[in-house]
Amino acid sequence: MLQIAYIRENQEQVVKALAKRNLDATEMIQKVIDLDEQRRATQVELDNILAESNKLSKEIGDLMRNGEKSKAEILKEKTAKLKDKTADLKERLNTFTDELTNQLYQIPNTPAAIVPEGKTPEDNLTVFEQGEIPVLAEGSLPHWELAKKYDIIDFELGAKITGAGFPVYKGKGAKLQRALISYFLDKNTNAGYNEVQVPHLINEASGYGTGQLPDKEGQMYHAVADDLYLIPTAEVPVTNLYRDVILNESELPICNTAYTPCFRREAGSYGAHVRGLNRLHQFDKVEIVRIEHPEKSYEALDGMVEHVKEILNELKLPYRILRLCGGDMGFTSALTYDFEVFSTAQDRWLEISSVSCFETFQANRLKLRFKGKDGKTQLAHTLNGSSLALPRVLAGILENYQTPEGIVIPDVLKPYCGFDIIN
Repeated sequence: MLQIAYIRENQEQVVKALAKRNLDATEMIQKVIDLDEQRRATQVELDNILAESNKLSKEIGDLMRNGEKSKAEILKEKTAKLKDKTADLKERLNTFTDELTNQLYQIPNTPAAIVPEGKTPEDNLTVFEQGEIPVLAEGSLPHWELAKKYDIIDFELGAKITGAGFPVYKGKGAKLQRALISYFLDKNTNAGYNEVQVPHLINEASGYGTGQLPDKEGQMYHAVADDLYLIPTAEVPVTNLYRDVILNESELPICNTAYTPCFRREAGSYGAHVRGLNRLHQFDKVEIVRIEHPEKSYEALDGMVEHVKEILNELKLPYRILRLCGGDMGFTSALTYDFEVFSTAQDRWLEISSVSCFETFQANRLKLRFKGKDGKTQLAHTLNGSSLALPRVLAGILENYQTPEGIVIPDVLKPYCGFDIIN
């Protein structure tokens, strides 16, 4: 969440920045300012009363030692009244603090200066495009029909076991899926990312820490009996490794990568655009997460973009990179680049990665800080990116690499697969 001190000192700039998200935050920000003033005033009053109580306690001790018990009893009556007032002020302070925190949770991150204006995905800015779109032979098929033809993904079987959006990968389809995971992890670890394995369930504090709660609770699977959530992305548990942690500046940057299944309810998603692998409730993804010094986070973001580009270049898939406009950015992001691969058989672009810098937005929730060389403690910057999400990458490979003889495996994946073609 945004830092209250920053909002207090830059009220107009914050409202103006959030307008880029097509959000009139005037009332929200004013409510934050008002609650903060009430909280601070209550804190000052409480501190004064506590100081007075401490002073009286010392005086009572002195009087008792000097045998002036009657005077001490008079002061004890005063301290009793102050205790009642202290309890009331503490309750009021907790109320103002909770209300302020809840209000701050409702406010999205302020976009970076280079985020383009816009309301919808059509307003996103294409900043890079690579690869030639292949010309497919007559009779070429979309990936869901290829999956059935070669018996590599069974959507109906998954629907029987669980429901729509939970496919079963079979034979060479399962091996190709595993090959992609291994390839992505190897690329990331070779680039300096440390591989971690993390839980696939998180508690509420972790959801709040990275901003999935309270913004996206309707899209997360909730195990109510244990009050745990299935993760929507590895970003959540990996970033929460550093919740309530104070790092040394010398430890930065911290670079982690993880493979996990991801679970999303995708409520309200219907139509032809969600067919097959296009949108699932359970899917595999390899994630990269960085914790950076604030002065180096955007340089790190550029490096993450180049890293994902290298992977897609090796897979030889046609892709483009979009800088998301204010209206299409995620709640927690300050700047996001989306990668899209072209699905030739569907004649459309499919999002396969988002790479984002959150600045201090997540770190403030997480209380993720570092101690600088000057001994002062400050919030770190967090970043994350898909490297990569598998379903649409797999869809792109199946569709773009299909031939009359079968689906050719990209050269870079052949050592991982152990076969050259799906036929």
